Amino acid sequence: MDSLKGNSNTVYTESQMNQMRFAMFLSVSVGFIMLVIKLYAYFITRSAAILSDAAESIVHIFAVVFAAYSFKLSVKPPDEKHLYGHDRISFFSAGFEGAMIVIAALFIIFEAIHKWVLGLEIENIGTGTTITFVAMVINGGLGWYLIRKGKEYHSILLEANGKHVLTDSWTSLGVIIGLILTMITGWRPFDPILAILVAINILWTGTKLMRRSIGGLMDESDPAIDTKLRATLDRLSTRFNIAYHGLRHRNAGNRTLIEFHLLFRDNISLVHAHEQATLIEDELHQVFPGQVEILTHLEPYEGHDEVHEKILKKT
Repeated sequence: MDSLKGNSNTVYTESQMNQMRFAMFLSVSVGFIMLVIKLYAYFITRSAAILSDAAESIVHIFAVVFAAYSFKLSVKPPDEKHLYGHDRISFFSAGFEGAMIVIAALFIIFEAIHKWVLGLEIENIGTGTTITFVAMVINGGLGWYLIRKGKEYHSILLEANGKHVLTDSWTSLGVIIGLILTMITGWRPFDPILAILVAINILWTGTKLMRRSIGGLMDESDPAIDTKLRATLDRLSTRFNIAYHGLRHRNAGNRTLIEFHLLFRDNISLVHAHEQATLIEDELHQVFPGQVEILTHLEPYEGHDEVHEKILKKT
């Protein structure tokens, strides 16, 4: 039997959908504004660190536009060609965003070293620092908002986007520290050194996003969910005096898919077995709130192995 609370058709209310669309729109809009602000800061300062920060924003624009498209696709209902929906596009989007972060980090390192070798010329440091600080605050607030919405609606796409925005904010913080140290000490190499350190940090963030994307596409199980799921099924099996096996689960992007077999005694009617299976599914929905699809298969406890052995011999 199939218990579905949170398929692509029914998970989100119109209000929730509007909030998620607004979050993506806000991310795209702020991304463009941040790019303009940072490019202006670079042109008035010629700072390697600020240029690196602006480069990260350029990459972010490409990533967030792709994320917005992926979000629109991920919430579409199943169709004839995509019977399980379009949720897994979220993993592609997260992987793409992670790859863009990695590219930005490598560019930042290259550009910082290149400018250091050619000679450092920095002007209007105070103004550039102020502009970068404003950008950092805005991105910090936006990143926190996107991550919160992503966790609230179990959307890896929104969460990945939020982490990228926070990465942008951390980049700006590194730039600010470098500029302040340059102003205080007059030693210009602080500018590229901080740019390189920040790049290494966002390189780590990008690789983690890519790793998570690959894990999702390969249906890698979550140990925490597995432990919690088995503990719940063990408790319910004892309560109803039944057994279970064949447990599988995976993250589909916007949904968690869970399936397992329930073994009932011969003296129980199909109606009663179905009722107990429904109660088990309902309890699992309470333990795992959000977008969860549960598929159970009812089997007899007595003679179970013999039946499967017969079928295997025939095939």
